[in-house]
Amino acid sequence: MSESIVLTRARLKTPKAAAIAGIVFSALLITIFWLLRRSVPADPLDPGMWLATESKTVAVALNLVPFAGVAFLWFIGVLRDRLGQQEDRFFATVFLGSALLFLAMLFAAAAITGGVILVASSADPNEMINSATFRFARATGYIFMNVYAIKMAGVFMITTSTLVIYTKIAPRWIAILGYVLACVLLIGSYYINLSFFVLPLWVLLVSIYILLDNLGLQEKAV
Repeated sequence: MSESIVLTRARLKTPKAAAIAGIVFSALLITIFWLLRRSVPADPLDPGMWLATESKTVAVALNLVPFAGVAFLWFIGVLRDRLGQQEDRFFATVFLGSALLFLAMLFAAAAITGGVILVASSADPNEMINSATFRFARATGYIFMNVYAIKMAGVFMITTSTLVIYTKIAPRWIAILGYVLACVLLIGSYYINLSFFVLPLWVLLVSIYILLDNLGLQEKAV
């Protein structure tokens, strides 16, 4: 096998790996948010009646968070590999930093919610309902996710859109859409209840395009 064929196949594998990781991350995160959205009221000041009825569903969602985190790390890793020598220090810092901060906020919110459920399951859930401890934990987890994590998701979308333009792994209109949605997250995420679905849906769009485009390039290479 010639060296050119080996290099061509290596270039094809990187975006394919990014696409698969992005699809897995998107599917898991959408599932997590959907389970939480149907089980936990949107109001961060709710008294916590769901602890007695929906704690198992919430626990399932929280157990999926680490898998989504691993898929997300894989996604950003293969994207950086795709960027290669084009990556500069400023871009690398913002891209990687926003991704890691988003994950940190997501894990922190999951840990706080998981702690509340663990305490409620070890005793009478009614003791936690409307208690000061529950209210503090609920509000803290809400702010972690709906303020800080969402803002970092917006920054990540901006840097990823820039990556799309640099490497041309997806059409320019996808990058422009990413910029617009990122601005929505940065400015109005606190007022939009379903804003946390924006990142996984956009990553899913990018990943599906990369995967379909990669499969087409493989057919041409063969």
